[in-house]
Amino acid sequence: MTREQKAESIEQLKQKFAQHEFFYVADSSDLTVEQVNKFRGLCFAKGIEMQMVKNTLAIKALEQASADKGYAGIIEAFKGTSAVLFTPVSNAPAKVIQEFRKEFPKPVLKAAYIDSAVYIGDDQLEALTTLKSKEELIGELIGLLQSPIINLMSALQSGGNTISGILKTLEGKGE
Repeated sequence: MTREQKAESIEQLKQKFAQHEFFYVADSSDLTVEQVNKFRGLCFAKGIEMQMVKNTLAIKALEQASADKGYAGIIEAFKGTSAVLFTPVSNAPAKVIQEFRKEFPKPVLKAAYIDSAVYIGDDQLEALTTLKSKEELIGELIGLLQSPIINLMSALQSGGNTISGILKTLEGKGE
């Protein structure tokens, strides 16, 4: 690979890392070509982009990014064979890895970058699967905001029925 090609690859990786708030680094070294293709297919179906990277190029791309991104903690994960999973949903790659590992022993999670938080090691996989996506959090928030209004409307409606029932009963007794 020439210097120009390396520089171009570093620039492309820099842009990828900048575009994605969430990415995972995984080791898929002992998988066969068929298994890797199956894993790629699962990733593609969930909107995850899997890219095999050279560690030195990925490290240089991360080092050239601004320090406020907090990439320093994830750099140590780039050892051995590395596949980067770029995703728009924070917990999607963890769920795909967990699903795939029901059949095969790998890929192993090396690290995950979730909006400036870094999770290191395969033991973090369970915690990452339970993370809620942005859409789920917004849905819960809307549900919480609607709850008092729904309760108030329900109480007013049931109270109106009760008062109406009492008036009808009293009216019937008056005759």
